[in-house]
Amino acid sequence: MFKQRNINMLSGRLVPNLILYTLPLIASGILQLLYNAADVVVVGRWAGSQSLAAVGSCGALINLITNLFLGLSVGTSVVVAQRIGAGQYQDVSRAVQTAILLSTAGGVVLAAVGFFFSHQALVWMDSPDDVIDLATLYMKIYFLGLPGVTVYNFGAAVLRAAGDTRRPLIILTVSGLVNVVLNLIFVICFQMGVAGVALATAISQYISAGMVLICLIRSDTCTRLELKDMRLDTGDLAEMVRIGLPAGLQGTLFSFSNVIIQSTVNSFGSVAVAGNAASANLEGFIYISMNSLYHTALTFSGQNFGALQYRRSKKALLDCELLVAGLGLLLGAVFYLFRYQLLAIYAPGQQDVIAAGAIRANVIFLTYFTCGTMDVMVGGLRGLGYSVLPMIVSLLGACGFRLVWIFTVFPHDPTLKCLYTSYPISWIITTAVHIICYLFVIRHLPQDGQPMPFKKKTA
Repeated sequence: MFKQRNINMLSGRLVPNLILYTLPLIASGILQLLYNAADVVVVGRWAGSQSLAAVGSCGALINLITNLFLGLSVGTSVVVAQRIGAGQYQDVSRAVQTAILLSTAGGVVLAAVGFFFSHQALVWMDSPDDVIDLATLYMKIYFLGLPGVTVYNFGAAVLRAAGDTRRPLIILTVSGLVNVVLNLIFVICFQMGVAGVALATAISQYISAGMVLICLIRSDTCTRLELKDMRLDTGDLAEMVRIGLPAGLQGTLFSFSNVIIQSTVNSFGSVAVAGNAASANLEGFIYISMNSLYHTALTFSGQNFGALQYRRSKKALLDCELLVAGLGLLLGAVFYLFRYQLLAIYAPGQQDVIAAGAIRANVIFLTYFTCGTMDVMVGGLRGLGYSVLPMIVSLLGACGFRLVWIFTVFPHDPTLKCLYTSYPISWIITTAVHIICYLFVIRHLPQDGQPMPFKKKTA
């Protein structure tokens, strides 16, 4: 039913298959991150620190608006993975049609919301006066490309659920190169500043969406997209929402806590905002590498759960935890050792911006692996169909803790270092609670080959 390019998740040696599945995901994630990295580097070098601050300050707000809907792509991935594991190929085909229609409609709605409300949202975030107009311009153009973002993410979720992580990598290689080239043309040749980098990003997003649709339309497996049969199945939609909505809510409220932190950083002025943006962009390369193992844990758990191979599902999660801890520690140490040189890429010669970015780097880089272990535990739970439980734990342990920190601890030590310290503490607390929840869940799994004794409705 599947070509050789799809990783076999149901049999064979786990660790090699986990690595083979994850490596293209890491490369894909890094290329996707280069969209924003190219924006930040180009404007930092050729448009000045105010443009750098404008582009960098938009990330938390963009994520706040988009994460609720993009969380539904997690639901798509779990639904498709579980059905493939169970051999329900006709149901997979129906779910693909629903996912693409949902992503298209949702992308259009989000684009309109972001375009018309971006300025007011930046005002609520207390964006610096010398940054807000440039940030508004960047966001308006960026959101015009959002339908491309949603269609690509849902389409890639289908491919990855089937074990295909190579074609999403190829797609992002092409669109990422287009983004970089257009950045240079629009900013250096046409002097378009933040408008140029936003336009380059939007164009590349539509290219990636078009390519993933071509892959699905030309597929000869159960993930084929049949345009003539396109319809929204309410049953499939309900299942995607049941699993994906909690993931989206978690992402949105995570972004809300980050918006509050970004608003607090904004109060330190445009130099602190620019330094924070540069350091956060570097963190993104570590995060996206670790987060690839979240998707690996989610998909391997989902397929093996659908195939009633519960022991293999548990083993996959344990192996993913070991891999993400090792990867996070390695990358964190490398980025920490070269933090000043890396920050200088974004703000060459701007020592005040580099110093501000180093404050964040000193706190985050060596502790970032705990964020990866937290996310992988969430992936394991969601692959089993439990989505509300990890959402509640994450919101209380991470988002809630950070907000409490800002309003209690931070006023007694109003420094950037104190503000950033809330991150690693929240990751450690949340990881510990997730482990307890997972141990409780797996105690109630039946023996391999036996179906679940009940159907989870609100897990």
